[in-house]
This record gives sequence, C-alpha cells and structure tokens, in this order.
Amino acid sequence: MILIAVALVVLPHGLSFSQQEILVYLVINILLVVSYRLMTLTGEWSLGHVVIMGVGAYTSALLTKRLGFYVPVSMIMGALMAAFVAFLLSFPLFRMKGFYFLIGSFASAEIIRLLWKRFREPFGGPKGLKRIDGLPNIDIGPIHIDFFEPTAYYYFALIVVLVCLWVLWRIEKSLVGLTFHAVHWQDKLAQASGVDVRRYRTLAFVLASGFAGLSGALLAHYIGTINPNSFDVEVMVFVLTWAIVGGTSTFYGPILGCIVLTILNEIVLRELGFEQMRPLIYGAIMIVSILFMPDGLESLVKRALARWKSAPPPPNQPEEAKP
Repeated sequence: MILIAVALVVLPHGLSFSQQEILVYLVINILLVVSYRLMTLTGEWSLGHVVIMGVGAYTSALLTKRLGFYVPVSMIMGALMAAFVAFLLSFPLFRMKGFYFLIGSFASAEIIRLLWKRFREPFGGPKGLKRIDGLPNIDIGPIHIDFFEPTAYYYFALIVVLVCLWVLWRIEKSLVGLTFHAVHWQDKLAQASGVDVRRYRTLAFVLASGFAGLSGALLAHYIGTINPNSFDVEVMVFVLTWAIVGGTSTFYGPILGCIVLTILNEIVLRELGFEQMRPLIYGAIMIVSILFMPDGLESLVKRALARWKSAPPPPNQPEEAKP
C-alpha cells in the first residue's frame, strides 16, 4: 500500500503536460465507472449514467457562474442534484426490470440531454456552458497552488476520488451492500424475507448517481466548458466497455478496465492515428471480452493470485556441515 501511495504521488512528475491531463481524466473516469458498478450490484444496468454525470456538471457550473457559489460547495451541490434527479427518475424506471429498465434509462437520459440542447437559458443550448470557474488558487505564504495546472488538479481529484472509493467500498461491504447482492441474485427470496426490493434498487441508483454527479462536477471545473454532446450515448458505451472488460464481480475490476483501455486509447490508438476508430475498436474489444473472457480482466488477476497461493514453497537450503 505504501508503494502504491508513493507511485500515485510521483506519477505525474514523469509525464508530459498532455499526459498529465489524461491522468486527471483517468482519475475522474475511475470514480464514474466504480459508481456505475454500485448500481449494477442490484442487477440493473443503465444507459443514463453519463447523463446523470452531466446533471452534476451542469448544476455545479451554473451555481458558480450564475450564483457565485464557492466551487467546492457547488461540486457537492452538483452531486446532490444528480442524486435527486435519479430519485425522481426511479419512480417510473423501477416499474421496469432488465431490458425494459435499460431502454427506459436511455430514453429518460435523452430527454434530459435534449432539454440541455433546447434551452439556451440557462443551459447554453447546443454550445453548452463556457468559461466555467475553476478551483480558486491557494496562496499561503510562499506556497502557491494553481489548480489550472494538471498536476495540482490531479492531486485534488485524486484525494476526492480516493475518499469516494473508500466510501463506496464501505457501502458494498456493509449490510446494505450485502442486501444489494441479495436483490440481484435472489430477489424473490429477499422479498420473501422482508426486503423491500424496489427501495434497495432505488437506493443503489441514487447513491451511484450522486457519485457520478460529483465526477461530472470535477470534470466541468477542470476543462472549463461542457455541452450536451459531452454526455451522449457514445461516452456511455465507453463506460459500459470499461465495466464489462474489467469485470464487475470485484471492486477493482472496473478500475482495471478503465486503466487498461485508457492506456490503449491514449498510447496505442492515438499514436497510431486510429483515435477516430475508437468506437469500432471498443465494440470489438467488448465482443471479444464477452466471448473469450466473460469474467473480465479481473479473472486474470484471480488466476494469478490463485497460482501464487498454490505454488509450492521454495526448498529449504541445506545447512552447512558442522565441523
């Protein structure tokens, strides 16, 4: 754990400016995909998670631009608004299950996104919002922190995301998280045992949306501009691919998928000039993963750990003969 902490601290200093920006996006995307996994614990998969992320981004941006909110406060308000919108959507959506929930989540998300496009006030219409306030700089004596710099914002986002990941992990390991699993695998039995299945599905949906909204706020105040196309279905497909390729049976699976596919995109596809083909390549990767590695990349980690644990101990060194 100490080595991982040291690596996270020193990592941006060995990268170029553009790579440092990619690192910021990666940290934010990790929070997005892990929050998405929280919702899938109940067995429901949504196509509106990225739009909920946009709700947090738009809310936080508007609060700072129009009402002058302090940026960290507006980020929290953005997360709360995303959770509230998810709560409102839960009433019609959780009358459906499975495929119908998937399509219903996509339809409701598109309605929200089209509203952003339709109204120039206050959402900016198709062009979205620009010149969004960033985090205020910190000046304490000789210490000057400019959050416009990707390294400074990376450390801020990293702290926020690590705290959120710890909270998400604690939720999953709690009685509530165990109930989410029960609702997924044995919903009839859980209901017969007195569990309000719809309430727990709603709770998972609302919690996951709150963290997604926070990731959207982190993104908006870093890039300084957002528009409806920033949260379209193409971005949602990328989130689905991260989750499926990484695997969703473990907490680290989606994180692994997000990291590996981001490296593939930014280092391999961009350098080879295939970035415009990313949706096609991601689709192919998803199909291959489902066919040949249905448990995701996390299954490779499980196998490696199992082999390491089952490996025979090294033979004892023979003792030197005593004179």
